[in-house]
Amino acid sequence: MADTFYKHGRPQHPTLQEDRPRGGPAKGIKHQRSWSTGAILLVILLLVIVGIALFP
Repeated sequence: MADTFYKHGRPQHPTLQEDRPRGGPAKGIKHQRSWSTGAILLVILLLVIVGIALFP
């Protein structure tokens, strides 16, 4: 009974092609953040440090 229940609505050949094939050439690694984002964060950090140093 359970065998017929699970077969209902399934195609004749339920195997699918692999959507992410294994192997092949490796892709280059992309950095999540750019250099400009790091520079902006560094400038903000320096402004905070200089602000604390000038106004203790």
